[in-house]
Amino acid sequence: MSTPSLADASWLTAAATRKVMAALEAEGGPDVARFVGGSVRNSLMGLSVSDIDIATRLEPQSVMTALKAAGLKAVPTGLDHGTVTAVAESQPFEITTLRRDVTTDGRRATVAFTTDWAEDAGRRDFHINALYADGEGRVFDPTGQGLADIEARRVAFVGDAGRRIREDRLRILRFFRFHAWYGAGDPDAVGLAACVDEAGGLGELSAERVSKELLKLLAAPDPVPTVEVMARSGILERLLPEAGTIEAFRAMAAVSGDPLLRLSSLLPGSAEALDTAARGLRLSNREMARLQGLIGPKLDLETLEDRQVRALVYAEGKQAVADRLVKALALRPARRDRYDALTELVQTWPVPRLPVGGREVAALGVAPGPQTGALLKAFEASWIAEDFPGTGHVERLKALQDQREG
Repeated sequence: MSTPSLADASWLTAAATRKVMAALEAEGGPDVARFVGGSVRNSLMGLSVSDIDIATRLEPQSVMTALKAAGLKAVPTGLDHGTVTAVAESQPFEITTLRRDVTTDGRRATVAFTTDWAEDAGRRDFHINALYADGEGRVFDPTGQGLADIEARRVAFVGDAGRRIREDRLRILRFFRFHAWYGAGDPDAVGLAACVDEAGGLGELSAERVSKELLKLLAAPDPVPTVEVMARSGILERLLPEAGTIEAFRAMAAVSGDPLLRLSSLLPGSAEALDTAARGLRLSNREMARLQGLIGPKLDLETLEDRQVRALVYAEGKQAVADRLVKALALRPARRDRYDALTELVQTWPVPRLPVGGREVAALGVAPGPQTGALLKAFEASWIAEDFPGTGHVERLKALQDQREG
């Protein structure tokens, strides 16, 4: 295939990008820096570009000097590993010196700097991530297989797949994540076999790294085929020992692109088991709260009334009810119309505050103490049951008090 050019890519011709490249070239001359990774890969695939990474022959201190000389902000984000973040026009650019691995332990590597583009490409994970482009948009393929893999929508390891994985066990999950996002058809057979062979090393990874990578995978437009492969190969069970069948996951993925909701459909349904699984993944408190909010009686879009939804929102909050409605939609996808109406209700309904308090109770002659709390609790239950009426609060409170005294 002919070598493509990215000369017309909007991110490459942007003023901020040109300033960063000009700063590096002023310090190190032509071909001192090339774009690498996602920006090149996504451009060649016709996908949007969010992050721009640059590889350079300059060592980190020289990169810092070059950026400062050009009046650009330079942040030493990882000098030991050769990484400096440049900021131009409020946009970050991660700049990393060409490297080769000296030692690896499956989680992190000790690196040495190099000036050899091929040597740098040889330590990267996949051919599609080892493509480079210079400031003029000329594309370079040091592994000789990156462009072919782009065309075939194939995710294949650079060099020996097993060795790449042993350098960093997270590459097992990255293999599946990248296939879900960029692959087509069955995963690369050699890569899949290596992932299965090396899967025992997944236990060496921190839970935070696993959950972050897993959620990225589940955010893919259609992760179902990839997750099915993970289930058949035993990888999914190693990550989520509590996971059951994936029918619920298929249903959820069909109605929601939210990776956390998709994850919830792979986790057990009881509060205790869910809590154990979620804590095993070291999810954030916010993520844990959302997963816990999904526990409870199933909502049925066929019978669920507006007043019931308002009562749930008052008791559980908008996020929890919105999530539970998505779960209900996964069970009854044909009732999208009812789901849409209830979701709009959740989003737009102004949640009221309890309209009475201790002052109103005291005005009825009730002494402060347990009786006050009991009366307010009874009022709240009655108020919710009648769908949050906006008037008659004092009269309702008095009637409840009379009933208690009678």
